[in-house]
Amino acid sequence: MKNIKLFSLAILALGLLASCSSVRVVADYDQKVDFQTYDTFAFYKTGIDRAQISDLDKKRILRAIDAEMSARGFTKSQEPDLLVSIFTKEREEVDVFNNNIGWGWGWGGFYNPWIWGPGWGWGGGNMVSTRTEGSLYIDLIDAKSKELVWQGRGVGTLNNIKNIEKKEKRIREFVSEILEEYPPANRVAAN
Repeated sequence: MKNIKLFSLAILALGLLASCSSVRVVADYDQKVDFQTYDTFAFYKTGIDRAQISDLDKKRILRAIDAEMSARGFTKSQEPDLLVSIFTKEREEVDVFNNNIGWGWGWGGFYNPWIWGPGWGWGGGNMVSTRTEGSLYIDLIDAKSKELVWQGRGVGTLNNIKNIEKKEKRIREFVSEILEEYPPANRVAAN
């Protein structure tokens, strides 16, 4: 019985850790666009200025996008093929786990049911946690037509990270996983 409880607790902890670290990504694109024609990019200041995040986080996101686009063979240009814009959304998530495993005082326990004292056992109640789930959208806009040709969205947990290095790493992770979907598998326009 003790092993089952410990195993259940370990699985719960692993599930929480996995849900906190992963970024769920969805991408959409215009199927009539030939993505091989794009070689250069620039940031679309008007769109970026509207993003509802701190200027420091905007800089972090833009640096991460710049690095990812450069790694994919794109160059920054004053006359770009693509304009890059971002916007963000966030919402507070509340998770309630009713696992009936808990810590407390009472009679009994795993080792001797006749002893009064602290111990793990069933009937511990609910566990409640809150987290901020954020979405980062990266839009790629055709510079000539001013039309959206590709959009990637990453959704994941954005805990209030006090450690700046961890925050930078989390932002790079978001951007990298989103841009992993670009270019679409169908790079050449469908005719």
